[in-house]
Amino acid sequence: MDRLLDKLIILLICMVSLSAYGSSTMPVLVLLVSAALSAVIQLLEERRSAAAVTGAVSVSCLIFPAMLCTAPLIFYDALRQHRSWLMIPAAAALLGGGDLSISQMLLTLCASLASYIIYRRTSALEETVEKLTALRDEGKETNIRLTEQNYRLMEAQDNAVRLATLKERNRIAREIHDNVGHMLTRSLLQSGALMIVNKDEKLKEPLASLKETLDTAMTSIRQSVHDLHDDSVDLKASIEESLVPARERFTVRLEYDAGEDIPGNIKFCAAGVVKEGVSNAVKHSSGDRLSVIFREHPAFYQLMIEDNGSSGKIHETGIGLKNMEERAKSCGGNIRFTPSDSGFRIFMSIPKKQGE
Repeated sequence: MDRLLDKLIILLICMVSLSAYGSSTMPVLVLLVSAALSAVIQLLEERRSAAAVTGAVSVSCLIFPAMLCTAPLIFYDALRQHRSWLMIPAAAALLGGGDLSISQMLLTLCASLASYIIYRRTSALEETVEKLTALRDEGKETNIRLTEQNYRLMEAQDNAVRLATLKERNRIAREIHDNVGHMLTRSLLQSGALMIVNKDEKLKEPLASLKETLDTAMTSIRQSVHDLHDDSVDLKASIEESLVPARERFTVRLEYDAGEDIPGNIKFCAAGVVKEGVSNAVKHSSGDRLSVIFREHPAFYQLMIEDNGSSGKIHETGIGLKNMEERAKSCGGNIRFTPSDSGFRIFMSIPKKQGE
């Protein structure tokens, strides 16, 4: 749009020079031809044919002096192409005078100067727009990078908070077990001893009630300690730790897609199976790739361990495989071992309990 406006301004100056012709046909014809050729040059600007048309118009000024009046318009196009030297024939015709009057020559020179000034202004404006666009794009990229960095920092902070919380739960569970648990155990032994040595019938019922209360408290404490300890286990961290020995030999891929509210027995089962499976792969597999996938589905948990080492049929289940089977059964799940020439796969699924 800016370029069209620039050409209109130049064309208006050229029209003043053309108006000096006595004939009304020649100015109109030259104006239309020059405008059409300028449009063609702009359309073909990125091609060599644009330079050819520009040069042809410049040479035509030597043959048709009236074309000199609209030469500034073509000069503007030549500047846009960075080929201002194409206008040398037109400049030679203008210096020769031709049929142009002094006023027409001066108007043509003024129009040429205006073309150069307008070109410089438009070029500077376009460069500024390009720089601003580049700065905007760079700002967007920077914002995207900062957003990603902030997300990673928040994720790292969340992980740090979660690990600190798990560590604190583990500490509390240990202190309850070591202090309160021991005191309750001693109180239970003392109450039992008192019931044995007591001869007073009136104290039998209060002592029995005391022992029952202590038993209930002990059961509650044990359950609380068990729950705290289960919550303090980070299954993903445990799996990653089990994969450390395998990274020396295998290209390891871990996919973990599960929430945080996984029951403790399932955590210990999955961690144990992964540890045993990875250990077997390190000892017996001839492959170089190991994949571990743990996913939580709406109704069950799924674990798959697979390597690309060739293996034959399992003739006798070893101790490690039996241990994995027992772990799966203890959680109500099932486990399958699939050996083949393309690898060895362990697949375990554990159903969720109702209401979980």
